[in-house]
Amino acid sequence: MRALADEYLKRLGRYDRYEEIELPDLPEPGEGSEALEKRVRTREGEAILARIRPGDRVIALTIGGKARSSEELARHLRELKTAGCGRLVFVVGGSLGLGDNVLARADEELSMSAMTFPHQLARVMLLEQLYRAEKINAGERYHK
Repeated sequence: MRALADEYLKRLGRYDRYEEIELPDLPEPGEGSEALEKRVRTREGEAILARIRPGDRVIALTIGGKARSSEELARHLRELKTAGCGRLVFVVGGSLGLGDNVLARADEELSMSAMTFPHQLARVMLLEQLYRAEKINAGERYHK
């Protein structure tokens, strides 16, 4: 997964400045309650929010977010850039998902699928879709 993420980050570099920030997962409560899991998500969320600037446009990846085709994502990203929305920040949650604090800060939610994926795989899928969107917006051929 790491090699794939690095490859897409390298490819994306010819279109714009992309940066990946990976924060460590906090230990999951073994057979913990929902309250303990919520506490972990909140603490992870605090670490995420510490990296987000006031003017950032935050897009949280969630199962319940808006599903977009590759072409729709490309169009949406082009519109956001044209509108001068500031830095785009995509947030992929850890193994327990995103905390309510991150979701409250998010400007929008994006769904990759109704299925659940490991966050390492979701990161690669997101980077691939961002690369595809850049190619679409540049008028270049891309694999359909």
